[in-house]
Amino acid sequence: MKLAFSTLGVPGLPMPDVIRLAARHGYHGVELRAHPEEPVHPGLPPGERADLAAAFKGAGIEVLGLAGYARVAAPGDDGPVLDEIRALLELARDLDASFVRVFPGAADGQDPAEADAVAARRLGTAAEDATALGVRVLLETHDSHPTGAAAIRALGPVGHRGVGALWDVMAAWRGGEQPSQTYAALAPYLGYVQVKDIASADDTTPVPLGAGVLPLADTVEVLSRHGWDGWLCWEYEKRWYASVPPLPDLLDAGREHLGRLLNDSA
Repeated sequence: MKLAFSTLGVPGLPMPDVIRLAARHGYHGVELRAHPEEPVHPGLPPGERADLAAAFKGAGIEVLGLAGYARVAAPGDDGPVLDEIRALLELARDLDASFVRVFPGAADGQDPAEADAVAARRLGTAAEDATALGVRVLLETHDSHPTGAAAIRALGPVGHRGVGALWDVMAAWRGGEQPSQTYAALAPYLGYVQVKDIASADDTTPVPLGAGVLPLADTVEVLSRHGWDGWLCWEYEKRWYASVPPLPDLLDAGREHLGRLLNDSA
C-alpha cells in the first residue's frame, strides 16, 4: 500500500512546502483540500495548475486526490452540485490527480430513500464527466451516510466505474461498523482509505496515529488479508483543532506506525 497525507493537517501551507514535506518524510502522495481557503481550489488559473502539476511530478510525489465539498444527496437542484463536481474534476485532471472526494450531505429530516436516489442520480451523471476526464469521483463515508452500509445505498444503483467510495475509518467506526463490515460493503467500490486517530469515540480531537482509539490495526489487517493494494491517506484535521501539535512534527512517526501495521499484517 502507498501512503499519503492530507493538507488538512497543514492548512494554508504553500504547495512547494507540502511537496518538500512529503518527499522528506517518505510519503508517496498527498490529498489536497480543494477550498478557497487553501492554495489549491477550482479558481486556480491554468498556468498555475500546469506549474503545480510539473512540480509534483518533478518531485516524484503524486496528487492522490482533491478533497472537495460537493454534497450529492442534499436537497435542491442538481445543476449547482454537478457544476461544482465538474469544476473539481477538471482541476483534478489538470493536476494529474486520480480522485475527487464528495460528501453525501443529506439534510436533517430528509427522507433517506429520496436522499439515496438524489445522490445516485447525481453520481451517475458525474461519472460520465469523470471518465471522460480520467478521474474518479469518490463518495466519502461521512455525515448522513457514515458507514459502508449507508454509502452503498447511494453507490449501488450507479453501476459505473467512474464512481467509487472513500472509506473514512473514523466515520464508519463511530457509525457502529467494524472494519471487516465496512470493507465487505465497500470492496467493489473502494478508491482509497482515510486513516486517522482520535482521543475517544466522543472526542474527535486528532492524536498521533496509534495513540487513540480507532481500529487502525484491524483496518490494515482486513485490507491486507484481501490483497487490497491501494492508498492509505492520513487525515490529521489540524485546521479545526488549532491546539493540537503540528503535523510536520508527527509525519515520521506516523509513517513508521503505518509501516509497522503493514509489516505485521503481511
